[in-house]
Amino acid sequence: MKKALIIIDMQNDFIDQALGTPEAPAAVPEVCRLIRDESFTHIYATLDTHTEDYMQTLEGKYLPVVHCVKGTEGWQIRPEVKAELDKRDAVYVEKPTFGSVRLAEMLRELDPDDITIAGLCTDICVVNNALLLRSYLPNTPIYASASACAATTPENHQAALSVMRSCQIEII
Repeated sequence: MKKALIIIDMQNDFIDQALGTPEAPAAVPEVCRLIRDESFTHIYATLDTHTEDYMQTLEGKYLPVVHCVKGTEGWQIRPEVKAELDKRDAVYVEKPTFGSVRLAEMLRELDPDDITIAGLCTDICVVNNALLLRSYLPNTPIYASASACAATTPENHQAALSVMRSCQIEII
């Protein structure tokens, strides 16, 4: 059985640096717990990846906070999460925007029996990737771990979970 775990953007800038929230640190031990779950046969981790010209991009105009610039401390995956990912030989996928078409294509090629998604931020990159995966793999069960995610606000977390639920992504 092929079970995929997708860890979205567990980077310093989303936890307690440029775009950190009070809720994000609580997701770290939950994400580590999921990574240690040996029932997952394939693990992927995304990295939100920007360049120095971020503020000139469309995203930068709407979210004018420089973050996740490749090579900076903020771009790095949280050390305890990275250590767990490395133990499991996770596949790292850099993405320049919210959703990763490359990740969706990789998962479609893998054709897993199910997918679990977790990470940051529930209301932006997690929901985008979950919906992209739903489109690429319409008959694959997809689960989102509510306790291993955090959003820009608690209200946005609940709203994103509701959107995913309405698109046949089971919230666990």
